[in-house]
Amino acid sequence: MTPTLNIFKCLGDMTRLRCMVLLHKESTLCVCELTTALALSQPKISRHLALLRQNQLLLDSREGQWVYYRINPDLPTWLLGVLDNLLDEAPIQKTLKEDIARLQHMESYPMIGKTNKCCN
Repeated sequence: MTPTLNIFKCLGDMTRLRCMVLLHKESTLCVCELTTALALSQPKISRHLALLRQNQLLLDSREGQWVYYRINPDLPTWLLGVLDNLLDEAPIQKTLKEDIARLQHMESYPMIGKTNKCCN
C-alpha cells in the first residue's frame, strides 16, 4: 500500500481530491464521465487518474474501449473515513453537487452496460 505521505500528496491536489470524492460517492466512473463531471479536459483527467492509480488509490478495469475507475477496496479504513467526512464538508459539498449535476446531465450516464459511445 502507498505510504501515508504519498496519499496526502495525491489528495493535496483539488482535481485528484474531486476525483476521489466523486468515485467514493458514485462507485465506478469512466474517464468521459469524470471529464464531464469535473468540466476538465480528458488529458488532464487521465494524468490525475494515472497518478492516483500509480499510488494504488484507484483501480481500473477495461470494458471494450472504456476504462472504468473505482476506489481501491484495500485502502486503509481511516482514508475511507476521510472521504466520508469530506462528503459532509461545505466547500467540497458545493463542488461535489456541481460535479454530480454535470454528471447526471450526461446523455449516456451511467455508462456501465451501455453500448452507445461516450468517449471519443
